[in-house]
Amino acid sequence: MGTMALAKYGIDVHQLLGLHFFLAPSFRLWQLVTYMFLHEGFQHIFFNMFAVWMFGRIMEVQWGYKRFLWFYIICGIGAGLMQELVQLLQYEITLASLGDEITPQLIQKFREYMNAFLTVGASGAVYGILLGYGMTFPDNQIFIIPFPFPIKAKWLVIGYIVLELGLGIRDSAGDNVAHFAHLGGMLAGFLMILYWRHKERKDNHIKFTW
Repeated sequence: MGTMALAKYGIDVHQLLGLHFFLAPSFRLWQLVTYMFLHEGFQHIFFNMFAVWMFGRIMEVQWGYKRFLWFYIICGIGAGLMQELVQLLQYEITLASLGDEITPQLIQKFREYMNAFLTVGASGAVYGILLGYGMTFPDNQIFIIPFPFPIKAKWLVIGYIVLELGLGIRDSAGDNVAHFAHLGGMLAGFLMILYWRHKERKDNHIKFTW
């Protein structure tokens, strides 16, 4: 509703707050945070928020709301950075394929063309939460449609990693899904959990030695 109301005043919220390629004219640094609070339609936001409710509420109880909030935001930023890296690789590969035809004017036009590509949604942060759940409760049994039997959380996480990696490499044209951004959110979550565990072991060792 807010998006529609602002559109009446000529303000395109998705263009302003959605994540653009960092070499495109419309890129702003804040978009690495704001993009995860925008969604493309009801179905997009419903499934993301359902996953946050399903797994996030458990992790918030486990970690506390401050740590959980930071985890969510950092995973979202990590997903955005991964998306930027993938777009940079696509950008460089495309320019390299042009060979001697490259001119400053052509590069500028291509950057303006890249400006049309926009990333929105909390999926990267959600995948980070799923990764956190799988690392914290690896043997918990989960029922996931369409499987008629429970799956351990660790196998569900590994399955999603393999699936997203395969879809990202295949680059399934037309699905409009940032598969590598999902992996970026999981990678950021993995690194954060490793850091926390290392810090906790270090703190416990200090307490023990004293």
